[in-house]
Amino acid sequence: MPTKAYAAQSPTSPLAPHAIERRQPRATDVEIDILYCGVCHSDLHFARNEWGFTQYPVVPGHEILGRVVRVGAGVTKFKVGDLASVGCLVDSCRTCAHCTQGLEQYCTGGATFTYNGEDKHLGGMTFGGYSEKVVVDEAFTLKVPTNLDPAAAAPLLCAGITTWSPLKHWKAGPGKKVGIVGLGGLGHMGVKFARALGAHTVLFTTSPSKVADGLRLGAHEVVLSKDEAAMAKHAGSFDLIIDTVSADHSLDALMALVKLDGTMCMVGVPPAPQQIAAFSVILPRRNLAGSGIGGIGETQEMLDFCGVHGIACDIELIRMDEINTAYERMLRQDVKYRFVIDMASLKG
Repeated sequence: MPTKAYAAQSPTSPLAPHAIERRQPRATDVEIDILYCGVCHSDLHFARNEWGFTQYPVVPGHEILGRVVRVGAGVTKFKVGDLASVGCLVDSCRTCAHCTQGLEQYCTGGATFTYNGEDKHLGGMTFGGYSEKVVVDEAFTLKVPTNLDPAAAAPLLCAGITTWSPLKHWKAGPGKKVGIVGLGGLGHMGVKFARALGAHTVLFTTSPSKVADGLRLGAHEVVLSKDEAAMAKHAGSFDLIIDTVSADHSLDALMALVKLDGTMCMVGVPPAPQQIAAFSVILPRRNLAGSGIGGIGETQEMLDFCGVHGIACDIELIRMDEINTAYERMLRQDVKYRFVIDMASLKG
């Protein structure tokens, strides 16, 4: 099916209109008319080939929310007219040990990512949500709570699950002290989730201007990470720290806040390798870990939790033709806290 989209043709070209092809729905496929697509920092990394493996043309977008317009004969979870969403994955091998545990994001047989992945049906690369429609197997399509603002729910498919997954894995909840480093697209969701899960939630930021917002979003405390005295007051006291920062920063300063057998989990991706002193981990037996998005079941759990607790992202709605300006603003951290594209602007 011919489909309107926005694509980057090279690392230096702006995103611009581009025609792509979508497959006709198979028996287990859902065709979704995309209403909203969140703008993730990963989109910018891929568009500009900052990670070194982009295949062009690239159509970014993996925070997709829309309306079901067609379903295959074997589809049981969705009907025409339902809201549906798609995150960072559109398929996996479904048979490896990770997939059978609901950890499709770590598929050893080859997960298929929503864009810049191998398209097993049409050949070439997969294309993402900066487009008017998408066709996805129902096994990788998620239900959206109808009480949430659909535009504000779209970024839950990446910004939400990326912070939810480690919080759940390391059992954030009552009696636990959780730190969230950075107040951006990921960090603001980490604060909301940690508070809603019942943990004592502390935000770390370099920006005095974000203190009030951090408290508004649910942090019990906000610490300016450049204030050595304020940092020292929290030394060795955290069960879990989620580091969402994608810029170069001191890991040693953060690890000093982690308690015995506590964990610091990285979900941000700085552009260069980061250094850490061995003794920051050895004494007193701290864990440095990482986490990537979440499996399909876990993502649905997160969406359901958001429906029950009325949690969504703080967003700024933009037109499709404003995406290049949005990228430049995102680099300046000039967004609170996620851009979302109104896809009606592409279809009109």
